[in-house]
Amino acid sequence: MRVAIVSDIHGNRHAFDAVLDAVAETDCQELWCLGDLVGYGADPDACVDLAREHAAICLAGNHDLGVTGTIPLSQFSRGAALAARWTQETITPRTREFLEGLEPFQVQEAVALYHASPRDPIWEYVLSPLQAELCFDVQARRVALIGHSHVALSFSRAPGETATGQTRAEEEELDLAEGNWLLNPGSVGQPRDGDPRASWLELDIDQWVAVYRRTMYDIAGAAAAIRAARLPDSLAERLQYGQ
Repeated sequence: MRVAIVSDIHGNRHAFDAVLDAVAETDCQELWCLGDLVGYGADPDACVDLAREHAAICLAGNHDLGVTGTIPLSQFSRGAALAARWTQETITPRTREFLEGLEPFQVQEAVALYHASPRDPIWEYVLSPLQAELCFDVQARRVALIGHSHVALSFSRAPGETATGQTRAEEEELDLAEGNWLLNPGSVGQPRDGDPRASWLELDIDQWVAVYRRTMYDIAGAAAAIRAARLPDSLAERLQYGQ
């Protein structure tokens, strides 16, 4: 089965729409979302509606949990808390109900899915081989998917060796047939790896091959929506820089 993996949409309908159009042109049979449908962006209802329609699996991210009140907003940065509070006041009851039904991990598939990490599905940023090493020891499957950091990257551990990892660029292909793997598709709605294009991952579970994808979207439109909602201007400004 071929699956499109997305994460960290963050209310960016412009980016999510573009990625869904790109996915529709592939052989992917399902879409899996690793969480953070809302937060930062100005179109939370639209993004949740798209996930409800297209995602076979959807996790809860920390921003989703902040909006539903599961996590206190005092645990977020000022900008993130302001965006979460605006989202709480803006979303429809239907959107809130959908978010309240999500969990931050799912381990029933051939690969394990976590919003943040196998050790802490809500908060841990896995950005170093040492962190990956500790995650490999506890993850529920040989291959696991993580989001949260907004950076397209992968970590691997061959039998008898220590973990290694690196960031991943567009069209990089990985052979996952052996060893342990942690794959992060990057962020659809707010990439932070210097490339402003929406980032996602194409995963073939039968052949154990992964390919990293980037999709251009209407960044100016997404930024204008953030400013129109009177959210912090920094949330709009950062989109064009991929930071």
